Formats: sequence, structure tokens, C-alpha cells
Amino acid sequence: MSEPAEARNRAGLTETEFLAGYDPRRFPPVAVTVDIVLLTVRQGRFSVLLVRRAEHPEMGKWALPGGFVQEHEDLDEAVLRELGEETGLEQLPPGIHLEQLRTYGRPDRDPRMRVFSVAYVAFAPHLPAPRAGSDADLARYWPVAELSSPDGPRLAFDHATIIDDAIERARSKIEYTPLATAFLEEPFSLSELRAIYEEVWGTPQDPSNFRRKVLRLEGFVVPVGEIAPPRGPHGGRPAELYRRGPAQVLWPPLRRREPEEAPGEEG
Repeated sequence: MSEPAEARNRAGLTETEFLAGYDPRRFPPVAVTVDIVLLTVRQGRFSVLLVRRAEHPEMGKWALPGGFVQEHEDLDEAVLRELGEETGLEQLPPGIHLEQLRTYGRPDRDPRMRVFSVAYVAFAPHLPAPRAGSDADLARYWPVAELSSPDGPRLAFDHATIIDDAIERARSKIEYTPLATAFLEEPFSLSELRAIYEEVWGTPQDPSNFRRKVLRLEGFVVPVGEIAPPRGPHGGRPAELYRRGPAQVLWPPLRRREPEEAPGEEG
């Protein structure tokens, strides 16, 4: 049986003929970059990894690790390469959670040309100290709470918007997924888990209520049958230790702000 004839368009061209005569220079140049919002809890502070730009444009400002996607490179490959080049993190630690955040394409977001950035957000437990790579002269973790302070970093491009979106993604996702455990090394205590929620949300949580809510969620955490030794100079109550459970979704979700109770209802 013979192969079907190649279809022709309204101009009478086959796809092979069309591509042979196609000239991409008829369109404005467009580039694609990746930017990575790497969030962690470091020394008890909810923090983001930033690098200080060593070259124009925006030289001297702080930016997310990232860069241009190479011609024959997949987006995920570009993320790993840029992390290695700009921070020295040549591979992501085990247990890290990495996902695409969104795409940013405001026409004036980069002064060089029209650039679309595919932003990623990663959540990880304690990470090693980064080292600046070829495109940066300094890399460090900045506490999220300091980003908007007068002494905080001057951010390049539209990275303040990207970081804000990533922080809101983290705050929202730990309400209805077990993502908060990605910030912890196993095994962990419920007080350590509560500290993650308090730091990421920026709001204190009642210890008793938090414990009750966590333990009623099927598959969120699983006891490992071990007790943590008392901490601090005055000892304290030994804490049962847990690991991540199999749950992918938390229901009912843990809420940053509990809904207002109707008049006459009891808490």
C-alpha cells in the first residue's frame, strides 16, 4: 500500500516545501528564560535564595537564579543547569518539591529584548550554603520577612512579583497539601511542623488546636514509634516523632485564617 500524498496548503505547498521557505526573521526576536524561586526554612526563617548580578543589565541588584534557555535544552534541564552555574547547587537535594509557577511576559520586563520567563518554585529542607557562579558575585538566602524592609535587597527585573507569587503559592499549598513536610528532615515532631506553618504563614498557631487538626488528617503524618529527647536546659516534655504520610491532599484543609463563627456557635 502506497504512502498517502503529503497534504498541501492553500498556496499549494507541502509542509516540507513550506518549512524550507519559512523565514523566522520576519518576526520580532523573542527569548525564553527560566527563573527559580528556591524556598527553604533556614535557621528557623522562611527564606528565598537570591544571587547578586555581576553584569548588566541590573548589575548589582539581587535576582532569582535563572537564565536563558539554550537552543536544544528542555525547560527542566535549564533549571538544573542554571542552579548549578549560579549557585553551585549542582543537583537538587533528595525530597525537594519542584513545580512550575507561571509564565511572565510583560513586554518591558527585560531591557534587552522581548523575554518570556517560565518561573519555577522549589521547596526544600535545610540546604547547603550556596556559592556564586559565573553570572553572580554573591549568593545568599534572604529571609522573606526582610525582602520589603528598607535594608532588604534591591530586586532586578520583575522578580519581586515572581517571588510574591511563589510565596503565596507556598502559603496556599500548605493549607491543602502535605507540602509543609518538604521543609523538614525526617523524623520530625509536631512542634517542628507547627513552626513551619507559623513561619511560612507568618501567624502563630495554638499548639493544642494545631496538634488536634494535624492528627485528624488521615495520611498526613505517621508516627515512627520514637520519642525525641527533651531539648533545652530545662528539659521539657518528650515529643513523639513522625514521618510524612501517603496523603496527597489534606481534607479538611488547614486554614491560615479560620472562618468567622456564626453567632451562637461554639468553637
